Amino acid sequence: MDPDLSGLDLRRVPGVPETAIDDALVATLPANEAPAPWAVRSTGMVWMHRANPAADDALPEALRRQGATSSFVIGGFVRYTETPVGAYDEVFGVVGYRIGRQVGATVAFMAVDSATSLVGGRENWSMPKAMASFTGEPAPRREMTAAGTNEHGWSVRATAGRAAPPVPVFSRARVVQEFADGSVRGCRLRARGWSRLTRVEVEVSSSASLPAWLRSGRHPGATLSGINFSLGVPLPQ
Repeated sequence: MDPDLSGLDLRRVPGVPETAIDDALVATLPANEAPAPWAVRSTGMVWMHRANPAADDALPEALRRQGATSSFVIGGFVRYTETPVGAYDEVFGVVGYRIGRQVGATVAFMAVDSATSLVGGRENWSMPKAMASFTGEPAPRREMTAAGTNEHGWSVRATAGRAAPPVPVFSRARVVQEFADGSVRGCRLRARGWSRLTRVEVEVSSSASLPAWLRSGRHPGATLSGINFSLGVPLPQ
């Protein structure tokens, strides 16, 4: 039987420095209102670029011990309209990696404007959610920004360009995270909706490591609408 991970210290969830949460924030957090799995509805803006050596450093230590090396980076903004914990905005940075012939993806950076989402993300899936404020919207020819509330003063700004006509998109992926107890667990993500290809102009700033691997610039990407996806229960790798 899998161990109960619900009592682990939320501050120990692995992530890049920009995802750190402190004692003052932890003292205000609610209990986990929505254990996994989740089913949600959202819109979004995503972009992708090749990984550089700094992306290896963003991988969790447990994956690096297994020989993981980074291969690509996906960044994005998501506006969740329906979730088990209500509506909220999110920004993220995912590192794709290889271990031999195996390809995987791990969330190295994530921030939201919902304390209940922060707790659910950290406790259910060990996703290193921090708190942030957001402006704008993730839509064609629109800008969206996120600004962190911790000591690193980070911000992410992205502007989607002119978008191609919408096409249906279907995705099945596995997201792998290191948990606070050192275990490595994966969960299945299934998504469907509509995608419009575009170019995304991205600006990332921070006093820590985020700009080194989630890089500023003009990247291939897409705007997403009518996205329904589910995130399952994490299981040991």
